[in-house]
Amino acid sequence: MTAMPASASRWRRLQSDTDAVHRALDARIMAGDPFRDRDRYGRFVLMQLQFFRDIDALYAEPDLRAVFPDLAERRRLPLAEQDVRDLGLDLPPGEPPLFGAAIDLPAAMGWLYVAEGADLGSPFLLKETAKLGFDESFGARHMRGHPQGRGLHWHRFTDALDAAGLTAEEELRVTGGAHAAFARVNALFEAAGLAD
Repeated sequence: MTAMPASASRWRRLQSDTDAVHRALDARIMAGDPFRDRDRYGRFVLMQLQFFRDIDALYAEPDLRAVFPDLAERRRLPLAEQDVRDLGLDLPPGEPPLFGAAIDLPAAMGWLYVAEGADLGSPFLLKETAKLGFDESFGARHMRGHPQGRGLHWHRFTDALDAAGLTAEEELRVTGGAHAAFARVNALFEAAGLAD
């Protein structure tokens, strides 16, 4: 890991602090070949669905919406649910939510950073889903880009993240939240049977 200067933006520090786990997860997912066939892709979509269920409560949190004014439009759970239906799969029963009534806002920012960052890689994944007959309007809706472009959408998120006033201790909780989100995706990947 490369140390970032204290003056670097929050999202740049997060990127640096999570680079190793992010790269390891990306490599693991691609080694799992989730786009080999419809069955494996279905398992991948169910994995994504559970992650979006995990974080869904964050999109309705008023204090987070104050930091990220466009947070509600970033919600992807309904799109993932439709993808599951597009694939002819049943929606699995929900697990107990990870976030209850008392949400740790800095940690939640870390989780959202991971969710939003994943969206940047979606164009590559969409090329793979196209080989299976899925796109942003059928079966891969949760990878749909923002009408104004992924780059602008990402910069709006990172600008808001950088502008949030946080203490040094809260900064650590943001990083902890991002690491927890990556760990959760790893666990969901295992549970989906994609590591075989």
